Amino acid sequence: MSTRIGYGYDVHRLEAGLPLWLGGVAIPHEKGALGHSDADVLIHAICDALLGAAALGDIGDHFPDTDPAFKGISSTILLERTIELVRSAGYGINNIDSTVCLQTPRIKSLIPEMRHRIAETLKVAEDRISIKATTEEKLGFTGREEGISAHAVVLIHPIG
Repeated sequence: MSTRIGYGYDVHRLEAGLPLWLGGVAIPHEKGALGHSDADVLIHAICDALLGAAALGDIGDHFPDTDPAFKGISSTILLERTIELVRSAGYGINNIDSTVCLQTPRIKSLIPEMRHRIAETLKVAEDRISIKATTEEKLGFTGREEGISAHAVVLIHPIG
């Protein structure tokens, strides 16, 4: 086994009156993400990146949106289960770099809390978690505030 890299991407539609969760943190906003779980695009992208790096498929393989057990589930629980799978495959996290794409709200002040929540869930140091945000300059579905997306890259290494 050797060091491996994984990439994850997720997108969800935004709708008025729904909660908006990012990185396990409730974000104050009039729109929230629509999804089977809590629709936390950041955590979903991280889960996909981790699973991909360990060649374990993707989030839909392990937590399908057709399974009622995952209806409304907190994505931090999915992240906990994902890291258990990755560790069972013999890998630990080197670092995670991620970007959230949304026009509004501005989330920069909430990034430290998101980093803390993700690091705590994964049981790694906060300095291994990077979260950035961009607006996409009012272009595309995120710029029109129709949806939100996130990208994540992870580096994992063999443990044991």
